[in-house]
Amino acid sequence: MQNFRNFDLAPSEQSGSPGTSYASTNELVDFKKEEIEQSIPDRFELQVNRYPNHLAVKSENFRLTYDELNGVANRVARTVLAQRGPGEEPIALLFEHDVPVIIAILGTLKAGKAYVGLNPSHPQDRLAYMLEDLEAGLLITNNKNFALASEVAHNKCQLLNIDDLDHTNISDQNLGLSMSPDTLASIIYTSGSTGRPKGVMRNHRSILQRIWYDTNDYPISAKDCLSMLYSFSFGTSKTDIFGAMLNGATLVPYDFRKLGPNPLANWLIKEEITFLHPLIMLFRQFMDTLTEGENFPKLRMIALSGQPLYKRDVERFRRYFSRDCLMIHRMGSSETAGVGCLHINRETVITNDIIPIGYALEGREILILNDIGQPVGFNQAGEIAIRSRYLAPGYWQKPDLTEAKFLADPEGGDQRIYLTGDLGRLSPDGCLEHLGRKDFQVKIRGYRVELREIEAILYSLDIVKESVVVAYEDQSGDKRLVAYIVPSGQPSSIITTLRSVLTEKLPDYMVPSSFIILDEMPLTTTGKVNRLALPMPERVRPELAEAFVAPQTPTEKTLAGIWSEVLHIEPIGIHDNFFELGGQSLLAAQVISRILNTFQVSLSLQTLFAAPIIAGLAVLITQSQTDVVEDEELANLLDELEQLSEEEVQRLLAQA
Repeated sequence: MQNFRNFDLAPSEQSGSPGTSYASTNELVDFKKEEIEQSIPDRFELQVNRYPNHLAVKSENFRLTYDELNGVANRVARTVLAQRGPGEEPIALLFEHDVPVIIAILGTLKAGKAYVGLNPSHPQDRLAYMLEDLEAGLLITNNKNFALASEVAHNKCQLLNIDDLDHTNISDQNLGLSMSPDTLASIIYTSGSTGRPKGVMRNHRSILQRIWYDTNDYPISAKDCLSMLYSFSFGTSKTDIFGAMLNGATLVPYDFRKLGPNPLANWLIKEEITFLHPLIMLFRQFMDTLTEGENFPKLRMIALSGQPLYKRDVERFRRYFSRDCLMIHRMGSSETAGVGCLHINRETVITNDIIPIGYALEGREILILNDIGQPVGFNQAGEIAIRSRYLAPGYWQKPDLTEAKFLADPEGGDQRIYLTGDLGRLSPDGCLEHLGRKDFQVKIRGYRVELREIEAILYSLDIVKESVVVAYEDQSGDKRLVAYIVPSGQPSSIITTLRSVLTEKLPDYMVPSSFIILDEMPLTTTGKVNRLALPMPERVRPELAEAFVAPQTPTEKTLAGIWSEVLHIEPIGIHDNFFELGGQSLLAAQVISRILNTFQVSLSLQTLFAAPIIAGLAVLITQSQTDVVEDEELANLLDELEQLSEEEVQRLLAQA
């Protein structure tokens, strides 16, 4: 348990719990539309006054009521102001997926600053670039991440360790700062087309308007308990964080990257989660772990986003979850803070294999434009554009890109139009169907990825002459990245080198699962790469530095079959590295889940990261099975001894 004296908190068992110690009513409290025109701290402090003893955030290490959370956030805010002074500016936050980051976010906002999330699992080069691009004057972190923060800051900005604050001399009272809803609240970095990530700015009004919509549409109230599955550096996390904090609900982080899908069902039941917000791919993996024996009595909403939703996903949802649970399919981006959504229950009629996005969120109008920017008719394809006064202000330090993507409304007024780069069509009743990306930007595992960013890194290597990265949909319906490479020299062992370089520079979701070596790129008549003529990836083992050694034992052969099904590659040798074959964290979770079902052996996700070859895993499985057998034999022996009479026991002892 974390040392709570650092935060001047009461012991965790004295804090509130969901549904027990908050306000006298469990009914939904209206979030009025005029309340959008304020600041996030104003709305949060209203919840503190309403529900001071209600549990705000909890994890294995922390439990904070609204009053406790508000107090420690106020201290962080006063420290930020003491170091930086008043005025808007971006403040970088570097934290693990746990409660301290919520303290830092609220403290930053209360100081009138904008928070920028840095994910400690991302490569240091990426983190350092973001700090440089921000021209950040302050980086807030804690003991757990202080060493990394010092490295990426390179003495170019101040550091604030919230674990070192002297809380005895810092007031925990509200600061009372007056902030316009136009004040910058956050910057979310997404993949960039120039080979560098770009920062999307969000003000208080745009975040509040989205939470206002969610609060009244879903609805969300103080009796809810929301999951937080994503890193706070991911734009979608705002829905979870502020959906809870601005409604008096409880927020509970779950580190999917670390824990995987297997413990999720028990966690949802134990924590009494009412609102689950997974990416669609994550949700599919979660459903793979279910047996129909689970019961989720509190879960009433599952909101899905990040990639296409299919009819079979809805059928599985109806199979595993109660009639009282609602599925919500939605689409959005950091620039739009939401586009549309569709509510799906038992009575919803599904006629097509691909589920539509649904209908425009209030405060947004969906337009479908042709190549010259003119609206098209119903059921005609074109680029999806969003007209609203709640769009992001633009891109940090990129006025030209902002001007190209955010257009003035030709009808005048305070609305603008954002060009999404997505293709779609509208039905006469206003339902939106998504048809994919207009450019080379794709979504991989729910993350928006610009393929040119990956290509730019490959082009920077001396061993690469040309490269093209393409997203293909595999047999399961998930998108995977494939890199086509024309090497500048001999291709021997180049794939191992390329994967190693990309892993050091990019998050794992941006590392291609397959590399295909070509003699030359196919070209169009205009001299551009003909992407349609690129060969389809095959289920063939790539050329690796490690020599192929076939599986020998039954366990090795079974494991090779599991890997082949998950990776869509064959054959697989017992010394092949799972990650060099294109594996990543979500696929690793699938492997661990199948090992559990096949061998009845429970291994942690970290096991595969530590022993990513079949030979090593086979040994661990055999040892685990032996331990289980020995435990059963000992239990049977004890049962037999308990059945013996005292005379029989004495006779056996004498014989011994």
